Amino acid sequence: MAKGTVAQKLIQSHLQSGEMTPGKEISLKIDQTLTQDATGTMVMLELDAMHCKRVKTECSAQYVDHNVLQEDFKNADDHIFLQSACQRYGIWFSRAGNGVSHPVHMESFGIPGKTLIGSDSHTCAAGSLGMLAIGTGGLEVAMAMMGQAFYLTMPKIWGIKLTGTLPEWVSAKDVILEMLRRHTVSGGVGKIIEYYGPGLDCLSAMDRHVIANMGAELGATTSVFPSDQNTLAFLREQEREDCWSEIVADKDVIYDEYDEIDLSKLEPLIACPSSPDKVVPVKEVAGKPVSQCMIGSSANPGFRDFAVSAMMLNGQQVEAHVSLDVNPVSRQQLENLTDQRYLKNFIHAGARIHQAGCNGCIGMGQAPATNRISLRTVPRNFPGRSGTDNDLVYLCSPETAIASAITGKITDPRTLGIPYPKYSPPSFMVVNHGILQPPPENQVDLIMGPNIKPLPIFPPLEDEFDGPVLLKAGNNVSTDEILPAGNKVLPFRSNIPKIAEFSFSRLDSRFYERSKPYRDTGFAIIAGDNYGQGSSREHAVIAPRYLGLRIVIAQSYARIHRKNLINFGVLPLTFENPGTYETISQEDKLKIENIIEAVKQNGTITIHNITKNTTFTAVLKFSKREQEILLAGGLINLVRET
Repeated sequence: MAKGTVAQKLIQSHLQSGEMTPGKEISLKIDQTLTQDATGTMVMLELDAMHCKRVKTECSAQYVDHNVLQEDFKNADDHIFLQSACQRYGIWFSRAGNGVSHPVHMESFGIPGKTLIGSDSHTCAAGSLGMLAIGTGGLEVAMAMMGQAFYLTMPKIWGIKLTGTLPEWVSAKDVILEMLRRHTVSGGVGKIIEYYGPGLDCLSAMDRHVIANMGAELGATTSVFPSDQNTLAFLREQEREDCWSEIVADKDVIYDEYDEIDLSKLEPLIACPSSPDKVVPVKEVAGKPVSQCMIGSSANPGFRDFAVSAMMLNGQQVEAHVSLDVNPVSRQQLENLTDQRYLKNFIHAGARIHQAGCNGCIGMGQAPATNRISLRTVPRNFPGRSGTDNDLVYLCSPETAIASAITGKITDPRTLGIPYPKYSPPSFMVVNHGILQPPPENQVDLIMGPNIKPLPIFPPLEDEFDGPVLLKAGNNVSTDEILPAGNKVLPFRSNIPKIAEFSFSRLDSRFYERSKPYRDTGFAIIAGDNYGQGSSREHAVIAPRYLGLRIVIAQSYARIHRKNLINFGVLPLTFENPGTYETISQEDKLKIENIIEAVKQNGTITIHNITKNTTFTAVLKFSKREQEILLAGGLINLVRET
């Protein structure tokens, strides 16, 4: 590989166009793709809409991990549809119960040096193996599956030097919480985070997965770790050591930005409601009563996390008023927890054992009680994501969650009064790659149940906009607030007309009704900074676009959401003067003329506030390819034209 940082080597080896200068558009060859059932249904419908014959990647895999609760026919029908799509297009299929996509992909398909994009924002977790792994919108994943390049703005490379060794009762979750404490949910925007230094020696591949996974919560394009002896140890454990290659940064490389964390100085940390960056030491909130503790998710998937938790529970009982929910992250892991007799400790202590999957992380079951604290090892605690309005979700390590389950209150595990469990990897691990279904040689027909509707096709960009600001949103609005998840909403993921009824419902319960008069004429939304953070779900664009959304004007955007807006023909503008946001009210009527020429030329565009009889300007900054997509009314339209 070329000289440079790990990230630069990975990019250079897959670069198809552009120059590796931060801020410039580049395109990359994609080796692997990952889709899951909450977003994968859209990907498969997009492949159908673009008349795909067979995928062209080295490996594409579809996982059923989000919507595993089958309250009626809808989820079951979608699972069958996804399985038939995998058989039609040549994709590996992982059925419900096999586990969360990211650790299962890491176990079965992750290869150092490869590129991976996925229709899930936590695809970046695979950076733990020395991969360039990026979450993005499903339509771009579909394009990559059809052999097309993946386009992105070249990020800065942010080097994080790790020194020292983690002390007792401190684990990988505390490392990423420390990053969020320092840098907030927007601190990684426009950057690849690259971890290096002697502190890496104490972090296993799955520890690194914890840190890389929640790089998404920093807004980073992705996170990368070197592929070293710890990587080799993981692949050997998975009986795939022949996939290993060493990938490390060259000596004396220069990073665009730097930070350093002395692991030996970290202490147990916790993110308070309701943002991953509201991080404080556990000791500052200790003593608050808890009613639920949950371990297991893509953000704490390691066997070590469960083994240490089980050892902490040996001879203990969960406090009577606490529900301890245990979510194994893969079927293989559940086999090993059983084989190593760790599962017995959970069961005996009073824990509730759930099937391998995302479960409560995405609001599919396990919703907490009203106004009661829930401690979770999941990556996000955005308002209402748990399934309970006005929830009180804290993010923490498994050690803190288990200590709190034992005492019934938020507890710094260092004060629990028991010896720190001395975990050593078992000498033998059950490996079960046979649970994944390879694509057959022969194609089959798509099986589409009554809840599965064709993908809406939107018209080309209009030259004039004349409509209201139907919603004024604040800073850091997440896709969970734009289009919620949970067991009431996600079963409609393959039915845009129905799921659209939930658009912005967490911000305005009457939004759907208020949007009805503007279905054909269109409306706008304005927002503050970091609009669209969180999940990569395209539904957060397609559903509002179906209702009539034409334009968003924000102070800044989360990377994936901005790309999704463009890919479905919604014009994302940026306020030229940030103070303008304060001067606009919900329901103000806006008028914009000569939009097409403005998109072609970039620069600024004048917007008339008819209600207030004022004007202001917004910035257009699109690459040549983004201009073409917008003018066509979306990427699918552009593909159909060519």
